[in-house]
Amino acid sequence: MHIPDGILPASVCLGGYVTAGAATWYSLRKIGRKEDPREGVPKASLLTAAFFVASWIHIPVPPASVHLVLNGLLGVVLGYYAFPAVLIGLFFQAVMFQHGGLSTLGVNATIMGIPALLAYYLFQLRNVVSKNNRVATTVFGFLAGAGGMGIGVFAAMVLLVTTVPAHVDAAAERASIYALTFAHIPLMVLEGVFTALVVLFLQRVKPDMLGENDKTSA
Repeated sequence: MHIPDGILPASVCLGGYVTAGAATWYSLRKIGRKEDPREGVPKASLLTAAFFVASWIHIPVPPASVHLVLNGLLGVVLGYYAFPAVLIGLFFQAVMFQHGGLSTLGVNATIMGIPALLAYYLFQLRNVVSKNNRVATTVFGFLAGAGGMGIGVFAAMVLLVTTVPAHVDAAAERASIYALTFAHIPLMVLEGVFTALVVLFLQRVKPDMLGENDKTSA
């Protein structure tokens, strides 16, 4: 899901920075309305580190290898802190290990960070059933984890397919992109299961990490 430098047109990269900037502003605005915006910083720092490390756990899925993203989990646990966490994690991945790129940082943050926010909203639907209902927590945890990755993978696929350079074999390039997209389906299931297990554990031992005690100022 990390799109490297030199793949996308400059206009798309610029658009990615505009979208990422808007999403960051929105997230920070929501965080600023909390009673204590700094309270979530340690939790966000911990999961930013987990997001940073997860990209190095590669799983061979022919015809390629894929890796955990954890953006759905970040959305579920961090809420509005998720987008800044994804942005910071991607920045350090690009600077320290050339995983992704600086020109595509905005695009990568958009296709991973916005699905993280959507995963947060999706997980909150469990409250329609009951906060403490284990079945609801499991189902919506799975959907948030799998959906966070799935939406991001689909967005990356659309972006890459619609911006294939004119000087390459478009048919072969699109076939490779589709194959890599389908290779992420097993990983989507794995992310969903992993997220469901984590939120079940947190609900039992530390429910406040799932935002159950979150309050915002008027």
